[in-house]
Amino acid sequence: MSDIESNQIEYKRELNDKLERSVVAFLNTPKGGLLYIGVSDDGKAVGVSNIDLVQRQIVDRIKNNISPSVLGLFDVVIEKIDGVPVIKVVVSSGMEKPYYIRSQGRSERGCFIRIGNSVQPMTTQMIDNLYTRHRPVSLGNIPAPRKNLTFEQLEIYYQAKKLKLNEQFKTSLELLTPDGNDNFVAYLLADENGVSIKVAKYAGVNKVDLIENYEYGYCCLIKATNQVLDRLDVENRIFTKITPKERIEKQMIDRTALREAVINAIVHNDYSSNATPTVEIFSDRITITSYGGLPEDLSRESFFECCSMPRNRELMRVFRDVGLVEQLGSGMGRILNAYDKSVFKFAGDFLIVTFPFAAGFDVAINTNNGVNDVKNGVNDVKNGVNVILSAFRDNPSITIKGLAKLTGISARTIDREVELLKSEGKLKRVGSARFGHWEVCN
Repeated sequence: MSDIESNQIEYKRELNDKLERSVVAFLNTPKGGLLYIGVSDDGKAVGVSNIDLVQRQIVDRIKNNISPSVLGLFDVVIEKIDGVPVIKVVVSSGMEKPYYIRSQGRSERGCFIRIGNSVQPMTTQMIDNLYTRHRPVSLGNIPAPRKNLTFEQLEIYYQAKKLKLNEQFKTSLELLTPDGNDNFVAYLLADENGVSIKVAKYAGVNKVDLIENYEYGYCCLIKATNQVLDRLDVENRIFTKITPKERIEKQMIDRTALREAVINAIVHNDYSSNATPTVEIFSDRITITSYGGLPEDLSRESFFECCSMPRNRELMRVFRDVGLVEQLGSGMGRILNAYDKSVFKFAGDFLIVTFPFAAGFDVAINTNNGVNDVKNGVNDVKNGVNVILSAFRDNPSITIKGLAKLTGISARTIDREVELLKSEGKLKRVGSARFGHWEVCN
């Protein structure tokens, strides 16, 4: 590795009893940091013996030995450096500072901060100042506005990732208030709620002529997110440019950047204000707006350096479990790989991301064409669903791979549609994954 130890990077040759100190220090530092296990102080990869076991030990120690809860604030992944497998611990800055080693309490012996490339104990005054300042309104402490919540849709998305929600899943996913009732995070992830994400389409460059208006929600936030992403896949048409030598095609918006911006807006939105993210499609751009602005300790400089400070860490954890989020902070990097910082606008409590359509490419933008494009896109989605259901009727034992080969629809798209059809009660699996069959519910 070329990087040296700094206030955001620390190396450990092997796992030792100072792991918690290092993680706590990063949690209490505005930019978070990276901790590498299996790397010497000079940055040389030396590897880790029993790497899978050590990885599990790290997760257990961070989860059980640090307070307040840090679920959703760290990732532990295996990475290769110069061909040698090591462990990388990605730690976000937390919003409930000060974090501390649970056995030592909120004291000078339990609270640490990163100063330069070293870990230092915090003074009593520093601890008191942080504790006084950081009392954010947490969704985990807000009671759900409805009772008797169900989570069949959430369970489907976990099953798709070969994960199981056991009887204690509300506790493990932190979906309960301190007094044991469903919290607002549970409400957002429940099968039914009062939250929706609006997607509006306009004929021109302003909001004068609204031609389409969608609302995705009143269901599990994971399902709503996927529905928004599917809608934007339809809207994100191909631009064409004819040159003397060739025909060049390009999407209106970089698909990866658009996806990351939408997910970031949904995960980091301040739902305690009853505001929800919105997506607006104009004839020359797509705009995504979320409420809440930047967290108090996250500067614009740190934001553009891809430092992560999840506003809703419980949501972040679930979104990562179901594969919508990868490593902490990685989404911003993907956006900035395709666009510069000018696509972001900070307007009071709102964060607005605007993606201009690809320049120099031709696309019809008048009202009629816009409506036809939307209708055609919707028909494409409906036709794909009908093809999938028809294939299951004809051959209930067909596999996803076989269905992809038969229909020409990607296995990933079929997986997503199957999960949605199951959640809507239009399709169900009878018997085991290996020997069972599909049943279309009319």
